[in-house]
Amino acid sequence: MTDHTLPHTPMMTQYLGLKADHPHTLLFYRMGDFYELFYADAEKAARLLNITLTQRGQSAGQPVVMAGVPFHSVETYLARLIKLGESVAICEQVGDPATAKGPVERKVVRVVTPGTLTDLELLNDKTEALLLSVHQGPRNSCGLAWLSVTQGVVHLAECALDDLANWVLRVGPGELIFSAGATPAFEARLRAIPVTTPLSISVRPDWQFDTGLGQRTLTQHLNTASLAPWHAQELVLAQAAAAALLSYTEHTQGRALTHIHSVQVQREGDLIDLPPTTRRNLELVQTLRGEDSPTLFSLLDTCQTGMGSRLLKSWLLSPRRDRSEAIQRHRAIEALRSGPTLSAGAGPWDKLRQQLKGSTDVQRITARIALRQVRPRELVGLQVTLQKTELLAPVIQGLEAYLTQISQNLLPPVGCAELLRAAIDAEPAALVRDGGVIASGFDAELDELRAIQTNCDGFLLDLETRERARTGISNLRVQFNKVHGFFIEVTQGQASKVPDDYRRRQTLKNAERFITPELKAFEDKALSAQERALAREKWLYEQLLDQLQAYVPALTRLADALATLDALCALAERSLTLDWCAPQFVKEPCIDIDAGRHPVVQARLAELSSGAFIANDTRLSVKQRMQIITGPNMGGKSTYMRQIAVIVLLASMGSYVPASACRLGPIDAIHTRIGAADDLANAQSTFMLEMLEAAQILNAATPNSLVLMDEIGRGTSTFDGLALASAIATQLHDKTQAYTLFATHYFELTEFPASHHAAINVHVSAAESGRDIVFLHEIQPGPASKSYGIQVARLAGMPAAVVNHARHTLEALEAQASQHQAQVDLFAAPAATEVIAESPVEAWAKALNPDDLSPREALEALYQLKKLSVQG
Repeated sequence: MTDHTLPHTPMMTQYLGLKADHPHTLLFYRMGDFYELFYADAEKAARLLNITLTQRGQSAGQPVVMAGVPFHSVETYLARLIKLGESVAICEQVGDPATAKGPVERKVVRVVTPGTLTDLELLNDKTEALLLSVHQGPRNSCGLAWLSVTQGVVHLAECALDDLANWVLRVGPGELIFSAGATPAFEARLRAIPVTTPLSISVRPDWQFDTGLGQRTLTQHLNTASLAPWHAQELVLAQAAAAALLSYTEHTQGRALTHIHSVQVQREGDLIDLPPTTRRNLELVQTLRGEDSPTLFSLLDTCQTGMGSRLLKSWLLSPRRDRSEAIQRHRAIEALRSGPTLSAGAGPWDKLRQQLKGSTDVQRITARIALRQVRPRELVGLQVTLQKTELLAPVIQGLEAYLTQISQNLLPPVGCAELLRAAIDAEPAALVRDGGVIASGFDAELDELRAIQTNCDGFLLDLETRERARTGISNLRVQFNKVHGFFIEVTQGQASKVPDDYRRRQTLKNAERFITPELKAFEDKALSAQERALAREKWLYEQLLDQLQAYVPALTRLADALATLDALCALAERSLTLDWCAPQFVKEPCIDIDAGRHPVVQARLAELSSGAFIANDTRLSVKQRMQIITGPNMGGKSTYMRQIAVIVLLASMGSYVPASACRLGPIDAIHTRIGAADDLANAQSTFMLEMLEAAQILNAATPNSLVLMDEIGRGTSTFDGLALASAIATQLHDKTQAYTLFATHYFELTEFPASHHAAINVHVSAAESGRDIVFLHEIQPGPASKSYGIQVARLAGMPAAVVNHARHTLEALEAQASQHQAQVDLFAAPAATEVIAESPVEAWAKALNPDDLSPREALEALYQLKKLSVQG
C-alpha cells in the first residue's frame, strides 16, 4: 500500500496528475527513448504485451512498478493493444529540458482508441475504423451518429430500440460510446449485441449528449445555418449522439476536427436490408470460417488503392433501394469498358488503372494533414500521387456524364504539389524529430545551419593535420561522439608531447582525450548549429502544415473522386475478365436470370481446374414467386440459391452480374436461413436458432424481399419438422408473398405446388450408374425422384458395412410405407375441432358444488353418482 504520509516524487506527481485525467486508459508516459507505464497500467501492459515488469526507486515510500516499450517501435505495441480493444493515451515531453526546473513538462497529445485510429500503420487498408455514438431517447427510440476519422463524414440515423442491434451490426464499429444517463436495461442491451469482432464500449458524460450542442457543432463544421439541406433538421436524437461523437473524437485527437465536411442521413428503408445472417451465409466479406478469402468482396476487389477498396466494400454492404446510383455505375462501367481504345486490347479502364497503381491513400493522408499528424514520407507519397492524377481527368473527360462529373474533381489543387516538392526532401527521415526532412533550398537560414554541419568534417581533418605537424604526434586523431562532444585523442606513449594549451577531457586505459580553445569554440558553434537546425526544421514543418490546411477541402474531393474511379475501374475489369453482363432494372416484380453463375464458386473451380461451372436460369415473378427445390446433398441446391442472392446484390450495388442476362424488379431485402450452428454461450440450440431466424424472416419480409430457406425444420423430429416446414412455406406463399427459394429434403413438400398457385417444383439433377452417383448441378423442372443420401454417404468414405446396413433399412422402410395408403394433407387448413356432447355424469357433476353440501346431502350425491354411472 502507498504511504499517504510520504510525498510522491516530482516525476510521479506529474504522472499521477496526467493519469487522473485518463483513469480508464493506458498511459504511455514518454521518458527518453521509452514510453513507460506505471503501477496498475504497467501490470496490465506486461500481461497483454508480454513485456518485462520491473521495480525502480520509491515514491510515497513504495517501490515504483513499471514497464516500458521503445518509442521507435511503439506502433507495433499500439496495434496489439488496439486489437485487444484497449485505448492508449500518448504522453509526450512538450517542455524544454534546458530550462525545466524539475520534471520536463509533459501532456497527453492524443488518445489512440479502436474507433478513432488515424495512423496508417495501425489501420487495415481495406477497412474503416468506425466510432459509433448511441443516445437513448424516449418511448424506446434511439439516436445514432458514427464516423471514420479519416473520412470526415458524420452519419446520422434514428431507430426503434428493438432495431438497435441490427443497426450496430450493420455499421460494424470498432468502438461504441453511450451516455452515463442511460438506463441499466439499455446498457445491458448494448453489451449483449452479438458482435463477431471486438467492440470497445465506453461511457461518456450525460451532458455531452445534447441536441442543441450537436446541432451547433454540425452546422459549424458544415459552415451553414441549418441542417435542412441534409434532411437532418428533425433528427434531434441523432444530433444529441453527434454532439458526444464529435466531442469524444476531438478529445482523442487533441485538436479540432477541421476536416469534417459532410453529413449523411440513413433512414430505415433507404438501403436494401442485409441482416447479419445474410452477410454471413452469402460470405460477402468473410467466409463461414471467419477468413477474408475466398469471399465475394475478395473476388471483386482488384482496386489499386486502399480508399478504392474501402469504397467498393461500402457499395457491396450498403446497396440502396433507389436505383439511381446503381444505374449511374452501370453506365460508367459500360463507358469504361467500351470507350475509345487507348492501347492494344484495352479500354479506358486499363489506362486509368495503370495511372492509379502505386497511388498513396490520399483520403487518410488528407485527414492526417487536417489533424496535423501527417509524417514527412506520407507527404512525399501525396506529392507523387498528385502528379499522377493530372493524367487521369483527360482519359474520362467526355466519356459519360457521371464520369465527367468525377473528372472535375480529379485535378490536384493548384500549387499543392509544387509546395510539397519544394518543401520536403525526396527521401526524408521517418519523423521530423530526426531532422533531414525539409528540402535544401527551401529555407536560407536552415541551409546556413546545415552548411556549418557539412563543413564540420573538413574542419576536423584540417585541424588534425595542423595539430600533427605542430606537436609531432603522428597518430593524433580529432574525433566526436554524442557523449563527450569533440576531442583530440593521444595515445599514452605520446602523452609527453602534448602542448600546454591542451586541456584534459577524459582518460582511457591506453589514451588521453583533450580539448583546445579552438576546438571548443568550434564545438559550441557546431552543436549549436545542429540544435538550431533541428528546431528550425520543426518550425518550418509546422508552417508547412499551416499552409496545407487551405488545401484540405480540395484534397478531400480529390480523394473521393480517386476512390470512386478506382472502384468503378475494378468493377469494369471484373466484368470483362469474368464475362459478366449489365443487369436491367424494371418496375414490375421479377427476378429473371439467364445462365446465372455463382462467381466465387466458379472462380474456385477455375483455380482448382475442377471443370466448368454449370449455369442455370431463374424465373421468379408475381405468378411464380416460390421454388420448392429438391435433390441430393452436394447436388448444388445451396449454390444455386446463393448465386441468385449474389446476382441480385451485385446488380443493386451497381455492378455487372455473372449471367448472360438479368432483369430485376424492386428489391427491399435479402433474407437467408441457411446452415446450422449452436449458440451455447446463450443456451440456444441449433433448432432454436433456426426457429429464431425463420421467425425474424417471417416478421420482416415483404413481397419485394428475396428469401432463401435451406432445409428448414431439420433440427427436430420428422413430423414436427415437416409440419413446421409446411406451415412456414404456406406463410411465405400466402401472406408474405416474397420471392422464395425453399430447399428441402421433405419429399412431402413436393405436393405444395399442387395447392399453391405461385409455387413450382424444381430439382438439381443427378444420374445413377449402378450404385454410383454423378451430380449434374443442373436445375430442372419438377421434383427430385429421390435424395441419394446413401450414395452421398458412400462418397464420403462411410464404411461399407454401414452403407449396406443403411441400404437394407431403407428398403424395409420403403416397403412398410407403401402398405399405408392414407396420407396427411399438410397444406389443408386446420380442421375445426369436433364438438363432443356432455355425458349425464359430466353435466350433473358440473352443476354440483361440494362446499354447499351437508354430510347427508354428500352421501345422497354419492348414491346418485353411482346410479348415473350405471345408466351411462
